[in-house]
Amino acid sequence: MLNTTLRRLGATAALGLLASASALAAPTLRYVLAMPAPQTHYFEVEMQLSGFSGRSTDVKMPVWAPGSYLVREFAKNVEGFTAQAGGKQLQVDKINKNTWRITHQGQKDFTVRYRVYANELSVRTSFVDASHGYLNGTSVFMYPEGQKQLPAQVEVRPFEGWKEVSTSLKPATQAGPSFTFLSSNYDELADSPIEIGNHKVLSFDVNGTPHRIAMYGQASYDEQRVVADFKRICETAQKVVGQNPLDRYLFIVHNLERGGGGLEHLYSTTLEVSRNAYTTPAGYEGILGLAAHEYFHLWNVKRIRPIALGPFDYDKENYTHMLWMSEGGTEYFSNLIVQRAGFQKPQQYLDQLATGITRVENTPGNRMQSAAEASWDAWIKYYRPNENSPNSTISYYDKGEVIGAVLDLMVINATKGQKSLDDVMRYLYDQYYKKLGRGFTDAEYQDAVAKVAGRRFDEFFQQSVYGTKRLDYEGALGYAGLRLATATGSDASLGASVSTSTGKAVVSTVLRDGSAWQGGLNTGDEIVAVDGMRPPTDIVQSLAARPVGSSVRLLVTRDGQLRELTIPLLASTTTRYRIEMAPEASPEQLVVRRKWLQLPQ
Repeated sequence: MLNTTLRRLGATAALGLLASASALAAPTLRYVLAMPAPQTHYFEVEMQLSGFSGRSTDVKMPVWAPGSYLVREFAKNVEGFTAQAGGKQLQVDKINKNTWRITHQGQKDFTVRYRVYANELSVRTSFVDASHGYLNGTSVFMYPEGQKQLPAQVEVRPFEGWKEVSTSLKPATQAGPSFTFLSSNYDELADSPIEIGNHKVLSFDVNGTPHRIAMYGQASYDEQRVVADFKRICETAQKVVGQNPLDRYLFIVHNLERGGGGLEHLYSTTLEVSRNAYTTPAGYEGILGLAAHEYFHLWNVKRIRPIALGPFDYDKENYTHMLWMSEGGTEYFSNLIVQRAGFQKPQQYLDQLATGITRVENTPGNRMQSAAEASWDAWIKYYRPNENSPNSTISYYDKGEVIGAVLDLMVINATKGQKSLDDVMRYLYDQYYKKLGRGFTDAEYQDAVAKVAGRRFDEFFQQSVYGTKRLDYEGALGYAGLRLATATGSDASLGASVSTSTGKAVVSTVLRDGSAWQGGLNTGDEIVAVDGMRPPTDIVQSLAARPVGSSVRLLVTRDGQLRELTIPLLASTTTRYRIEMAPEASPEQLVVRRKWLQLPQ
């Protein structure tokens, strides 16, 4: 159409039309990622910006990584930021902690270059050394402000001798040693971690969708078993919502000395696991549970999400009361997925849930902070714990998991075994992700539960989710013909934790209202004597054998001074829980139990 028009116009008019078309052309963006000296822990980034009009352009680095709710100030690792156009340096001014202003008046095409120091190997940060490179987009790639919607090309130039690049970004070309990928916008680029090196790649399909596992690090594992078991986990997870949103998926697995959890992404995840975990039943089951958790985030968080969690504001905190559902609810479903996939027997699952109840109910902070408050304050509390955190906070992972179990049983019971939280997830997926293309509000989540259950649970949400009232475990489990058995400790308890990792006995936590709390023992105190004698190897365990009501004299050092404290030994308040199947369960209770645990008739 343009060529035909040009033939009809004079030269001057044609040039004017071309100039106008050029002015209207959308800007383009291309990244080049290199790591020429990986042992120094630097990524080198080049941004090629074309078609950017105006006097100046602001380029920004995110301050946090979605899925990990802490402002991490990624701009602190940026060095050597420059901008050039036509071989000449452009003026660059850093206008705040994470924004660089490039003055390019008259120059629509220019190039930005900078280095990123990457020496923190975690699922939420970036790292490069002589063995491999790994990055999360928010800690390496910048974006032009107001242009997050721009598609981009990403060329990765691996270090010499590195042959593999694994990412969920769609491939464009591979020219020689370079790999080029496409991102549809910045959100996708930020949400697509990249593993670079000589790692092993395993593959399998789930319902026609290709899945890959990028295995970094040495570990003793059976490849066929890992592939088969990951496949079972993925197949089982897809059955919860019943709709597969994928055309590809990538697990990046870092096999390290110590595991470090996982982080979810739109078409991928990164898992950090202990390289020794594959060799023990509990360790291997833990790997499968972590894979199930991060994989289920494909639905819960990445597509079924609170309204605050997307589109993201990368400059500041994105607050929500719903992390108990997004993270704790995902933990609830991931444990069910492991059981439904046949890796656990029903009683093993119940034992795991009972352990979760024990953990929540024996945390003093559970009576101080609600699940909704824990979600909202994740930015300042969950990722920044201190010695008093057990007394003042509760994990939205732990509390959300047990809320999920209780709420699921309430829904199943209300519908006489016809519906469950699976159906709530399906409704949220259809209504908000597919139909409305947005997240849901707190009230809309409660409405969704009510729609599926056929009744409202407003009092439950108000008192036990937004408040700190104890969950009615007994009532919920009773719907399924299950009993919650308890055992309360009768031994004496110091009510504190003591660390000996440095060769000294140092108090690390003091629990609210316990013996140490009442006796004035402080965190940071070094215990140098117990009743005039050198402290035993395990102080807490040795004091448990003493009579309740007796006392102990502790000599401690605090701020370089000796102090003697007399600590009254109170009885342990720890309650341990166990879930038991009642043999006399009614037919109605068995219907609920079978629905919940997906047991055969």
